[in-house]
Amino acid sequence: MTPTIETERLVLRPMTMEDWPDYSTLMQSDRAAHMGGPMSREKAWGSFCHDVALWVLMGHGALMIEERGSDRCLGQVGINHGPLFPEHEIGWFVYPHAEGKGVAFEAARAFLDWGFKERGLPTLVSYVDPDNIRSCRLAERLGAKLDAEAPRNDPRDLVYRHTIM
Repeated sequence: MTPTIETERLVLRPMTMEDWPDYSTLMQSDRAAHMGGPMSREKAWGSFCHDVALWVLMGHGALMIEERGSDRCLGQVGINHGPLFPEHEIGWFVYPHAEGKGVAFEAARAFLDWGFKERGLPTLVSYVDPDNIRSCRLAERLGAKLDAEAPRNDPRDLVYRHTIM
């Protein structure tokens, strides 16, 4: 049920237990500040399990971003929705070694296309902390527009709306 999506440089694949150590390290670090962190190890585990469980419960979830040919994990892209999210949200992170290489853009573009085509979603949003300038720029590069009227859990969040291009 969980897809594998391939791009020119990347493979977006289901999460495995081998992904847990790096995921946990990231979520417990200051790099997770814009994703509810830094988290305790226990909260990071809950987040990891949530990302996997969404596939069974909602028909979407998170995929790990892997470099084609090297099997090196570069980060994650995910579509979240359910009782904790007012709308379908696409989010992303990359590990430090993958920053600045267009990985998040390529992965998010591929997963947006999957959400629109395979899931038939008419729109997705990205909830972005206003201090997370890199994610704001990425959302804009993906073609998303600010939606000041969109519902959000955190009133400080900017909401970027992605629509079918």
